[in-house]
Amino acid sequence: MPATTNSSSYAPERVGLLARFREDVEAARELDPAAGSTLVTALTSPGLHAIWVHRVTHRMWQRLGLRTAARLVAYLSRSFTGVEIHPGARIGRRFFIDHGMGVVIGETSEVGDDVMLYHGVTLGGRSLDKVKRHPTLGDRVTVGTGARILGAVVIGADSQVGANAVVVKDVPAHSVAVGVPAKVSARQVPHTDSDSEAAMYYI
Repeated sequence: MPATTNSSSYAPERVGLLARFREDVEAARELDPAAGSTLVTALTSPGLHAIWVHRVTHRMWQRLGLRTAARLVAYLSRSFTGVEIHPGARIGRRFFIDHGMGVVIGETSEVGDDVMLYHGVTLGGRSLDKVKRHPTLGDRVTVGTGARILGAVVIGADSQVGANAVVVKDVPAHSVAVGVPAKVSARQVPHTDSDSEAAMYYI
């Protein structure tokens, strides 16, 4: 997924399952200041366990056609981790869920690389039709505790969604969305050679 566009097309890079598992652990240790050693993180992080199971169930769903089995395994994972990820959801590399509990990711959700969700986040739908009905998150997006992103909206790369926000419209890249319903309260423009820091424009 391009880092600076709101394109909804998603074509994850092919990476081996074990390599993805290692990347996930490294991301968890980098993003969670409370993380311990690699072993402790791997054994005690429900967010990691949820994404690892999803990486398996997604392959069962997409490549092997074992959809009933994938749903059953995902259900068991939800029971143990408190995280519900539909096997059909597409999730990129180095994905991390902090704390994990209460996260719901719907079937047609698409998540880019280096995305972080806090607990209680919902990537939900607003339609009962069998179409693309869940959000698309660009690369390096962070979603705060309790936020709800609903419908086939696009959250542009390098954006942040504030805690408890309810997002029902697209969010441009490099933005901050807060409130109910969420509004883009600040737009961060990457710095250029002449800028010492990124400029913030309130809109």
